[in-house]
Amino acid sequence: MSETAAFLAERLAAEGEKTAAFFEALSPQDWQALVYSESEAWTIRSLLAHFVSAEQGFLNLFQDILAGGFGAQESFDIDGYNAEEQRKTAHVPSHELLVQFRAARAQMVALVASLTPEDLQKQGRHPFLGVTTLAEMVKMVYRHNQIHLRDLRKRVSD
Repeated sequence: MSETAAFLAERLAAEGEKTAAFFEALSPQDWQALVYSESEAWTIRSLLAHFVSAEQGFLNLFQDILAGGFGAQESFDIDGYNAEEQRKTAHVPSHELLVQFRAARAQMVALVASLTPEDLQKQGRHPFLGVTTLAEMVKMVYRHNQIHLRDLRKRVSD
C-alpha cells in the first residue's frame, strides 16, 4: 500500500508548501479578489481563512477518531461551520492567517507521520465523505486544498 503514514505525511507537507507559496506570491490587491459568490462572497483571503479553520478542525476530528470517537456528528452543518469560521477570522490579517496555516499544517504532518497502519484503517464520520477510514480523510485534506487552489489560480490569472 503506497498510502503509508510516511507517504501521506510527505504529501501533506509538499502540498502545504505549494499552498503557502501561492499565498506568499500574491500582490496586495489580489487578496480581495472574489473567488466564490454562491451563498456568501469568498475572497482569496477568505479561502486562506477557510484553509486554516479546516486544517484545525480536521486535526480535532482525527484526534477524536484516534481516541475511539466516531468523528463528526451526522447533523454537522458544513456550510454553517464555514460561515461561523469566516466570522471568527474576519479580523485576522492575511499574513497572520498564513502563519496559522503553516503551524496547523505542521501539526497535521506530525500527527499523520505518527500514525500506524492500524490507525489509518480506523473509521469515523467525515463531514463531507461520511463514514470512511482515517487514510481517506487524510487524503481529503490535501485534495480539498488542491481543488480550491485550482479555483484561486484561475482568479489570479484573470
